[in-house]
Amino acid sequence: MSKRLVAYFSASGKTAEAAKMLAKAANADLYEIKPEIPYTKDDLNWMNKTSRSSLEMSDKASRPALADKNANISGYDTIFLGFPIWWYVAPTIINTFLESYDFSGKKIILFATSGGSGFGKTVDGLKNSVSANTEIIEGKLLNGNLSESELKKWVEND
Repeated sequence: MSKRLVAYFSASGKTAEAAKMLAKAANADLYEIKPEIPYTKDDLNWMNKTSRSSLEMSDKASRPALADKNANISGYDTIFLGFPIWWYVAPTIINTFLESYDFSGKKIILFATSGGSGFGKTVDGLKNSVSANTEIIEGKLLNGNLSESELKKWVEND
């Protein structure tokens, strides 16, 4: 069995809940991706075109700074990478995270939470942030009440 990490970014807490359940089901370590400047409720107001999240997501080159770069990525073979879906893709802080470490030869399995949309073009939006020999797989939306046994079944089939 490969050594696994569940790395996640959560703005409102929903993705954090899913990540913690997944880490338990996958017998994986847990790492929270934190922005240097935490997001406020106003920052996350997608209805406001001048909110922080709206501005970041409208600029494909946006790379919000990380609070730390202490994840021991080299110690893992498989990384479950979680985030909320923003504008049909991963928040740009996920690109920051991917560009901050060497994921060469690793398998990254995405999971997300969403208010209604799917992964959209998330995989395509993340591929340029890792080396060519990094495998990124569209995983699963972890919305609602998933049981640990459902998550274990999914993890076993990764």
